[in-house]
Amino acid sequence: MDLRVTSWAELNDHLYDGCWNPAIQRFRSPFAYRGLSDAAYDLKTTLIRLGGDYARLERHLLRNFRKYALRDAVPADSVWNWLATAQHFGLPTRLLDWTFSPYIALHFATANLERYDVDGVIWAVDYVKAHRFLPAGLRQLLEEEGSNLVTAEILQRFVSSLQDLDASKTDGDFVIFFEPPSLDQRIVNQYALFSLMSGASAQVDVWLESHRDLYHRIVIPAELKWEIRDKLDQANITERVMFPGLDGLSRWLKRQYSPKTSPAPRR
Repeated sequence: MDLRVTSWAELNDHLYDGCWNPAIQRFRSPFAYRGLSDAAYDLKTTLIRLGGDYARLERHLLRNFRKYALRDAVPADSVWNWLATAQHFGLPTRLLDWTFSPYIALHFATANLERYDVDGVIWAVDYVKAHRFLPAGLRQLLEEEGSNLVTAEILQRFVSSLQDLDASKTDGDFVIFFEPPSLDQRIVNQYALFSLMSGASAQVDVWLESHRDLYHRIVIPAELKWEIRDKLDQANITERVMFPGLDGLSRWLKRQYSPKTSPAPRR
């Protein structure tokens, strides 16, 4: 379902809608958020976007990443820690980046000034409900841990390779929302998590088409992006925070000093 907002106030209402948890009487969101600068973008992974025979190349990419990376690149030697590290540093993988924070998702939907002529979007997926479709063995491990989210350790207890994960599906594809280890300050500051599909060619958005009650999309009109961007900057949701270091500082300053432009007329 698409929800098109018309104001900052309406946007905030939708971002936090469904966050009340009556069982614990607290505001605890069950959603994973992903912000995109163009509402027309799909949710293809970087592995799929690689093209060619990407499904066959997946294991070769990861094997060589493990071979050439520093020995202390991961906190523990499991394929899931290596996969998270590889995704974090730009290797094409079947993982997709999400965040627990609706404002960080909003940052990524408005950070690219070159896309201010088109509507942006926030995807919100209920990962608690999505995990009801996991294989029984993995659901049992989550229940034993009393957790709504899969970690590398939990996943390692279920399967120890991507091939075993693919073979575990008996009733079609499923999606795992996977909380990575705190590899560096960027992971921490971006309040990050990943989605992991049960096949190299599977897409979250395609899977969600058969599970429409699990998600909604908040569409951000192009004409609202400048106001959102300015208010996020005032709240310190910026590249300087999302990407600690000189590259993040440079990105923030470049955008801060870029002149404001008006969205191009729609055809």
